[in-house]
Amino acid sequence: MERSPVGKRHFVLIHGAGHGAWCWYKVATLLKYSGHNVTALDLGASGINPIQVQQLPSLSDYVDPLTKLMVSLPPKERVILVSHSMTGSTISIFMERFPEKIAAAVYVTAFMSGPTLKYSTIFAEINNRLDYMDSEYRYDNGTNNSATSFRFGPKVLAANLYQLSPPEDLTLGITPPNEVKVINGSDHMVMLSRPVELFSHFQDIAEKYS
Repeated sequence: MERSPVGKRHFVLIHGAGHGAWCWYKVATLLKYSGHNVTALDLGASGINPIQVQQLPSLSDYVDPLTKLMVSLPPKERVILVSHSMTGSTISIFMERFPEKIAAAVYVTAFMSGPTLKYSTIFAEINNRLDYMDSEYRYDNGTNNSATSFRFGPKVLAANLYQLSPPEDLTLGITPPNEVKVINGSDHMVMLSRPVELFSHFQDIAEKYS
């Protein structure tokens, strides 16, 4: 029996910890070529989101891009919300907040709690099993026992997260940009349309990395 044609849907793709919207580039391409609408978001201090981790005092600030998207949806539009890894805990909250705007929630190797399984239990089990090796921790709250942020190191990515992925994707995963500069009013040929602004950024980079 042939499958009936799949209607066009709106997929919202949410990356996991230490990643960004870029990690969905393969799946997003397949979905778009199949006729679906795709939105891949950068959460706070992730991907090309310019907000720094010090500006994210809470989880709600971290997921603010998703909150703004859900609020902005037309009244009758329902999305398929897809989470990866740690953000499974995030979309569970959004399912409760926006039930009328979510047609389905998909957990892609993501944290998923249940009636007898709390997120604290999941985190504890992950911490017991995962060797964080060369990951970097930041303690912005002045204490020595409570990390407020962390970044996966190349070794832990290679051994635990990208071990079955193509090597070029591991290379992509360990080379996110350190900074993002936005030049408003420019086109693709920014060196022609906004040369002075681009020159100014080059000057700043030269001073910072001299």
